[in-house]
Amino acid sequence: MNAEVKKLHSAAQAVAKAQVKPPVLAGLLKNTRRFVLQQCLPPVVIGALLLLVWQLVCSGKGAALPPPTQVITDTWELIVDPFYDNGGNDKGMAWQLLASLSRVAYGYALAVVVGISLGVLVGQSTWAMRGLDPLFQILRTVPPLAWLPLSLAGFKDSYPSAIFVIFITAIWPIIINTSVGVRNIPEDYRNVAKVLRLNGAEYFSKIMLPAAAPYIFSGLRIGVGLSWLAIIAAEMLIGGVGIGFFIWDAWNASRISDIILALAYVGVVGFCLDRLVAMVGRLVTRGTSQS
Repeated sequence: MNAEVKKLHSAAQAVAKAQVKPPVLAGLLKNTRRFVLQQCLPPVVIGALLLLVWQLVCSGKGAALPPPTQVITDTWELIVDPFYDNGGNDKGMAWQLLASLSRVAYGYALAVVVGISLGVLVGQSTWAMRGLDPLFQILRTVPPLAWLPLSLAGFKDSYPSAIFVIFITAIWPIIINTSVGVRNIPEDYRNVAKVLRLNGAEYFSKIMLPAAAPYIFSGLRIGVGLSWLAIIAAEMLIGGVGIGFFIWDAWNASRISDIILALAYVGVVGFCLDRLVAMVGRLVTRGTSQS
């Protein structure tokens, strides 16, 4: 009797799976098709049209820039072997990008720590805001490369000078957005903290950071984009291994195709950095009122 019951139960489960599986698969296929049509297809079509226009415009005699087919032909070795290392500055594109990313990582990390700390101070203290905010507003208008000669004079070395340029470029949007986020914390949150008698550390971790996180990550996204822009320009001047100096060296050698390839890599890496910070921001701010 038990065996028959088990068989009937197994048959019922098989029927249920057979009835559920097609709708699930249909829904999955529908969502995949929608994602491809709405998210993937438009940039692919627009990119293909731009490449076609570029090919047509630059294929004629006397064109100042090479067409995309010539760029691929001229830079094929750089594309297929990005990790070659012939010593000195003669390195593949991967090493050039990694060198630039390492400088950005150090400078940006310092900017995050110092920027959030100063932003919290300015947001919490009216006296600090009145004293520091005018100074921040003046310094943030100084172009990043204007700091490079001063940093070279102070550090006597190109590597820390580039890190300082990244730091001083990225810190201002982080400070400003953090201070705005802290000042905009709802008064109800502050009252709850008083009722619960939270100490400074508990208020900072449980009230302030979650409430101000959307503003903080807006500043972090702006900061990482500015950091990547600044390091490319700084490396053109300081030399050494890095994608910025690679572009400048290619210009001096009239390797226009190499420059175009490097710019494509720069754009892709910058896009990935922005999306990475945005993804972390969505994870951290999930469930907050501002998000």
